[in-house]
Amino acid sequence: MFEPTSTLRFGRRLHLAPVNWLLVLVLVLLVGLGLITVYSAVLNNDNYNFSRQLFGVALGILIMIAIWQFDYRILGDMTYLFLAINVVLILSPLIPGLGAEINGSRSWIRLPFIGLQVQPSEAVKITYILMAASLMSRYNGVLDDPYEYLKSVFILGIPFACIMLQPDLGTGLVYLVIAAMALLMGGARPRFLLLTVLAGVVLILLVLGVDELTKYKDASGEWEYRILKGYQRQRLIVFLNPEGDTSASGYNLRQAQIAIGSGGVLGKGLTQGTQASLGFLPEYPTDFIFCVLAEERGFVGTVFLLVLYIALIVICIRISKNAPDLFGMLIVMCTVAMWLFQILENIGMTLGLMPITGIPLPFMSYGSSFMVVNFVMLGFIGSVWGHSTVHAKRS
Repeated sequence: MFEPTSTLRFGRRLHLAPVNWLLVLVLVLLVGLGLITVYSAVLNNDNYNFSRQLFGVALGILIMIAIWQFDYRILGDMTYLFLAINVVLILSPLIPGLGAEINGSRSWIRLPFIGLQVQPSEAVKITYILMAASLMSRYNGVLDDPYEYLKSVFILGIPFACIMLQPDLGTGLVYLVIAAMALLMGGARPRFLLLTVLAGVVLILLVLGVDELTKYKDASGEWEYRILKGYQRQRLIVFLNPEGDTSASGYNLRQAQIAIGSGGVLGKGLTQGTQASLGFLPEYPTDFIFCVLAEERGFVGTVFLLVLYIALIVICIRISKNAPDLFGMLIVMCTVAMWLFQILENIGMTLGLMPITGIPLPFMSYGSSFMVVNFVMLGFIGSVWGHSTVHAKRS
């Protein structure tokens, strides 16, 4: 069914990959909608620079085109190299003098002489997907050995353990979703996956129990927890009982829902949203960008966005089914899993259906590095599609 990855060598001649024009059309509409929404959101906010978002899109497109023409199969046997890259990138913010703490998480680094701050864990999403796909493609779609399964889970869990040292639970959840898709599509036995889920639930309950037993009062008399941060527990409380919370997390959720509801059917118009412009809506260019779209473009605008997302996911799934090897199929499906989780979590949290996290909305949220990461993965998806087309013509 699949061409073994191990038979490919660096010296193999690369073919000019054809273009999937339907994917390009969906991408143009999605990115265009995102740029318009971000422009409106940051128009009167000096803390954000729209030109930086444009730079991220331009750089992302150039990288995407280059990767689209690249033979992704060359990377199929580099599991441990990607693992090493992941660990180094994730732990780099913990280096004294290099890392920067923002919103209680030490997940940023300051680039010397440039003055910019970047989040290495965003780039790790790329190498983590490649690592997971490379790892699971070794088993040719059948992973029924318990030792090999535990070995795979351990390798996939190392970056997650590293990211929790910062801590960055939102990004860690993205890693877990990618790992789950890799195991599922890579051929792991269902009972192995079920036992892993049960073990995860037990671990979560154990962490919460230990956290509760070891809590202590700080100098101001407030309870502090040793494992989960206070804001993380508060977000969980808001999710379980949003009406009974009067903290900042509960306030943010209520303002998000007000913004979505006030948009009506057609919205208030571009740059006419009041929840963001008057400062009621928090982090609106990034975490709550969906609320800006809903308020300004209304129900019609949000449905249009959802249609574009559905089209993107369906096209990618079709590409994965025609992939010439398991490695390519896993790259596409792991990327789909990442996007789906981010979409459902980001939109769900604004509606009160999911806990509030700092997970951005693909191709919509402000952030040049986040935008570049999405374009890079589109480049790999295009590479898989292009080489599957060449493979089909040869056969």
